[in-house]
Amino acid sequence: MASSDLRAELDCPVCLNIYMDPVLLRCGHNFCRVCIDRVFDTQEGSGGYSCPQCKEEFQNRPLPYRNILLQDITQRFLSPPDPEKSGISCTYCIHSSVPAVKSCLHCEASLCGDHLRVHIKSPEHVLCVPTSTPENRKCPVHKKILEYYCTEDSAAICVFCIIFGEHRGHQVETLEETFIKKKKKLTYNLEKLITKREDTEERVRSLQEHLGSVQGKADGETERVTGLFRDFRRRLEDLEKKVLGEISRPAKRILRPVNDLIQKLESKMEDLSRRIHPLEELCAMMDPLTVLQEPDTCHLCDTEDGDEKDKERHEKLLHDGGDLDVDGVSHMISTGLSNIISGVIGGTFIKKAVDILLDEDTVHTNVTISYDKKSATNTGPYKPGPITEKRFKNYNQVLGSQSFSSGRHYWEVDLQRSNNWIIGMCYASIERSGVNSLVGRNDVSWGLGRKGPKYKVVHDKKETVLSYIVPGKRVRVYLDYEAGQISFYMGAPLCHLHTFTATFTEPLYAVLGVWCAQISLD
Repeated sequence: MASSDLRAELDCPVCLNIYMDPVLLRCGHNFCRVCIDRVFDTQEGSGGYSCPQCKEEFQNRPLPYRNILLQDITQRFLSPPDPEKSGISCTYCIHSSVPAVKSCLHCEASLCGDHLRVHIKSPEHVLCVPTSTPENRKCPVHKKILEYYCTEDSAAICVFCIIFGEHRGHQVETLEETFIKKKKKLTYNLEKLITKREDTEERVRSLQEHLGSVQGKADGETERVTGLFRDFRRRLEDLEKKVLGEISRPAKRILRPVNDLIQKLESKMEDLSRRIHPLEELCAMMDPLTVLQEPDTCHLCDTEDGDEKDKERHEKLLHDGGDLDVDGVSHMISTGLSNIISGVIGGTFIKKAVDILLDEDTVHTNVTISYDKKSATNTGPYKPGPITEKRFKNYNQVLGSQSFSSGRHYWEVDLQRSNNWIIGMCYASIERSGVNSLVGRNDVSWGLGRKGPKYKVVHDKKETVLSYIVPGKRVRVYLDYEAGQISFYMGAPLCHLHTFTATFTEPLYAVLGVWCAQISLD
């Protein structure tokens, strides 16, 4: 029963046969390498992998580890030391084939169990595992057992080779000593190769995990970008319908009176044609009497009624009847595309706003920083601390504490409590006193400002008033350092206000200027 139970433990759960090249999963279950590879191949593309036995799930394809102990057990179970299967028969059992259990090198004979018990036990009789060629273990010259090893000639020799033969005076060891040394060397090399294989397997496993990670990210990114362009197409289709409607509505308004006048004039043309026909016939006649006998045709020439009004209406429609607002259509397209792109920049490529805190060491004495360092309030003069070189001295401004020297980032400002402010980004080298310390009044800062209903962008003392502003109480500032862009957006959905383009040479800091009430970072 115990043997049967052990045999059952050596069966692969997949093929139900004894393990062939057994491997071990992280969950602790064993399988044939070929079997588990086939299972994982069938699970490819299903979104994950699982152990066929315990159903434990793995996000990436597991790398099985070779189970050397189990492999040795299965090999011994498949190939136990069985004399009957060795193919060596007892030399002395001449009447029947009896399996040998030992071979005697001295006698050059193989022995069964019965003959082994009566075999001579003298030292010259050397017993070994059954072999069909015991004579190969004797010196071919002296016919003595090979008991020594010549390290100079790398050859197995007998005692006579040492005393009388060509190996006399050579460095000699016993076969057992040489065997132990070689076995030790082989074991060392085997362990070294096993370590290398395990290292290689670990590298393969790490690469497979990396491959799975990259593939997972690629699949997620593919799905995200596919959804992005699907949304693009939907938004573009909506924008197309909106623009075409903007074109068709005024076109209908302009064309309706034109069509009415055309129909009226065409009707008038038909009436004139009817009047012209009898006159053409009379003009074609050559008989004076016939022409004179025709009734008076003056009524056919009466065409003055309504002519002046039609002419006036015609001129008015040509010159004052209105025209398509091509500039307005272009503006609608530009704004719509800008809104679509800004939505991508503001929320798709950058998933989360940076958490900026205000630097109390830079704040002007008229400005108070909140406890969480997220809001700036114009409270009038107070003493926040010693006047240092970092503190703004002429304008109610404050810098953020974080710097940005690479990558793409965005941050938002809540402006619902103030209608007089300036926000933007600058280098740490911005002046802290004098007129040139105001954001935008130098070449190291880029700002968007508001004063009442008026919005403007400013850099290096150059102001641009924004004529088109989407109402909103929140501004998003977007930075693409490598592209050299600082952009401003407002509204919901986001509307692009302005983009500065420059080559940045220093780390950038957020900067707030609050001239009244309070503004806050989100």
